[in-house]
Amino acid sequence: MNVVYASNDGYARHLGTSLYSLLDRNQLEETITVYILSVGMSQENQSRLKQIADHFDRSLKMIELGDLKKRFPYEVDTGGFDISAMGRLFAGTVLPESVEKAVYLDCDTVVLGSLRKLWAIDLGKCVLGAVMEPTIYPSVKEQIGLEPEDAYFNSGVLLMDVKAWREQDVERKILDFYKSLGGRTFACDQDTLNGALKGRIKPLSPRYNFFTNYRYFHYRDLVSQSPAYKAVPKNLFRRAKAHPAILHFMGDERPWKAGNRNHYRMAYERYLEKTPWRGTPKEKGQELYMAAYHLMDYATFLCPPVRRYISKKYGMKVVESRGK
Repeated sequence: MNVVYASNDGYARHLGTSLYSLLDRNQLEETITVYILSVGMSQENQSRLKQIADHFDRSLKMIELGDLKKRFPYEVDTGGFDISAMGRLFAGTVLPESVEKAVYLDCDTVVLGSLRKLWAIDLGKCVLGAVMEPTIYPSVKEQIGLEPEDAYFNSGVLLMDVKAWREQDVERKILDFYKSLGGRTFACDQDTLNGALKGRIKPLSPRYNFFTNYRYFHYRDLVSQSPAYKAVPKNLFRRAKAHPAILHFMGDERPWKAGNRNHYRMAYERYLEKTPWRGTPKEKGQELYMAAYHLMDYATFLCPPVRRYISKKYGMKVVESRGK
């Protein structure tokens, strides 16, 4: 099994937490090779990650991407998102030729189960497998050429056919599509993958990328926002919520922020304490925002339109503030 992460120093401790959970929950796998696509990560943080891999007697390989902006033949604007996330777009180029398939994981994930069944999924003619994100803004789908009824996928967990990626020159197609959008979209790499690979992404079970804020969404509301989500049976969504294989701390209620009330935060905290970053204090300064965010969670459950109104009115402002 090949697993890929992309990170800089800013996300190194979250990557370490995810990495420890991955290796801990998949100890029965015969082989796991982890590739870290580094964007200027320090030697200290690289050494800490290697300590985790060594603890489980697993292979970890660092691949330095350098200045990512230089890999684009045009100007790019990530709109407040960390540019290191764009590293996944270059996996086909930078990974060794021997790697023909890989699971990509965002740094803000925690693995709670075996990934054997995920790894065994046949992608057929698709080049990616991903989990649908039905709550994306309709305007985002429109910008990248998707119809309202089309599925939109989250890029936090990807099952990648790296061999096909190379053979079909997918990287060039992705970069060309991003250029056609002026090098700027709402969710940069995620929007680019959805637009450039429309019809070539295989839907995966939500248990392999369960967004923690979806705990508060009703299944019927997700389907109402994106009819494509009917492809996910209601009982499958419920099982994913109760027994996720991969948690994704998507949204602003992050477990490393002081004052957060994320229902799944203990999974992150438990694994963080097993890493060389144990004891790292939580980030302060957003306690009131965390309280307000948690109230929005309950509003989501009690009255879904409230969540949609707040997200539409303030969502983009929050994203843009990340880059300041």
